[in-house]
Amino acid sequence: MHSLGTGRFGSTTQVVRNLLIINIVIYVLCIFLWISMEFDIHKIFGLYYFKAQSFKPYQFITHMFLHAYMNPFTNRIIIFHILFNMFGLWMFGRVLENVLGSKKFFMLFFISGLGAAFIHTFVQHLQMSALIQLADSFISAPSYDAFNLIVEKYINSPSQYLISFMDNWFYQPDNPAFFNEAKSIVSSIVHLHVDENITVGASGAVFGILAAFTVLFPNVELMLIFFPVPIKAKYLVPGYAILELIFGVANFKGDNIAHFAHLGGALFGLILVLIWKRNQFRRY
Repeated sequence: MHSLGTGRFGSTTQVVRNLLIINIVIYVLCIFLWISMEFDIHKIFGLYYFKAQSFKPYQFITHMFLHAYMNPFTNRIIIFHILFNMFGLWMFGRVLENVLGSKKFFMLFFISGLGAAFIHTFVQHLQMSALIQLADSFISAPSYDAFNLIVEKYINSPSQYLISFMDNWFYQPDNPAFFNEAKSIVSSIVHLHVDENITVGASGAVFGILAAFTVLFPNVELMLIFFPVPIKAKYLVPGYAILELIFGVANFKGDNIAHFAHLGGALFGLILVLIWKRNQFRRY
């Protein structure tokens, strides 16, 4: 067994240190800009759906260095997103950088992050296409049942106005007076999901690092915070990936975690390190 506390598992390495500094500085800058100016930097550098009006190609890169910093419901600062990502980067990244070398480690981080974004975007496109198809079907043939299906599937917390509107329509399902308002609400739902959905975080890159670590050190024992029992990496990480797949496919309403981005990052990290391992990765 390897210990994560000594030798090559010990000190913080150059690329890991720089990535930690960059992410933390940007996180603090985001908080400062929001508190002082109510300016959300995520709306420029976060990753939008590629058909959204605010999408820019550079967001595939910049979103990796942003993290959620404010709870939208309480307006309180949150640290868990960046805390878990930076801890994972530090814990496993310093090991891999010592083994692979700085250049290859940075490639692993960067390519895993890009891979995560591409997989997430592909799955997001499938989901958005399904929503748009439902919306188009409703607009061409409006009905209470079709409207209720869209609301139940895509609205996490219906407003009191929406609840009242649906209650009134429920008792008059054939009343055309409700159709125009319902069409407007459906258009707003589509806009919210297509144009206002932003993805941020280094989680995909970190999952790529974790996958690479598992390939190179399969018998190192790891522990989850909420399940403090030592489990070998070769069992823990694939098990975690299966859970991510289950939650991603289930697509529970209100779940704002990009599960397929995590899986995409892990997949690209796995492929990359397997290629290097096959070629007996040379340090440089």
